[in-house]
Amino acid sequence: MLRKALALADGEGLDALSMRRLGRELGAGAMSLYHHVGDKEELLDGMVDLVFAEIHSPESQTDWQAAMRARAVSARDVLARHPWAIALMESRTTPGPANLRHREAVAACLRKAGFSVRMATHANWLLDSYIYGFALQEANLPFSNADELADMTHEVFLPQLSPEAYPYLTESATELMQAGYDPADDFIYGLDLILDALERDRLSAKR
Repeated sequence: MLRKALALADGEGLDALSMRRLGRELGAGAMSLYHHVGDKEELLDGMVDLVFAEIHSPESQTDWQAAMRARAVSARDVLARHPWAIALMESRTTPGPANLRHREAVAACLRKAGFSVRMATHANWLLDSYIYGFALQEANLPFSNADELADMTHEVFLPQLSPEAYPYLTESATELMQAGYDPADDFIYGLDLILDALERDRLSAKR
């Protein structure tokens, strides 16, 4: 049932998901679903837990930056497959086991690396805010890859820009497209800046 609900949300968005619609997809009455979940909120809890289960959990035995980088990249990829989940990842008040295991792994990785409880909390919030924000921005872009961006820039954006009125925007669009700019690369750029800043804080706290 949860897998079917996940597929429905992936294909048509969360607004298409209702107990009645899910029942039809499963060939069962909506009321029969309540034998498995108490209400739609419990259904969403289970769906979000499936999403958390797909995200690579950091391993505390490895370098903390490499572990958190791998976790962030995985989370971004997972949220690209399940964009409806972005707004729900931090909203569940009854998190499932995969959700809790993932959060425990993140906390363990940071604490064993030498972060204090407060610093680990700051790092966790900062990284999650960056991941979710970037994923949300990507989900709402009017293009899906660098080639589509290049076509849209030449056919739609640049014709709207006057070089005299918007010289820097024109310069940026022209130069970046000539260089084959891919906005997806900016995720790692920003992520590494955050990780480097957190490492400086971690080291300074030891002095």
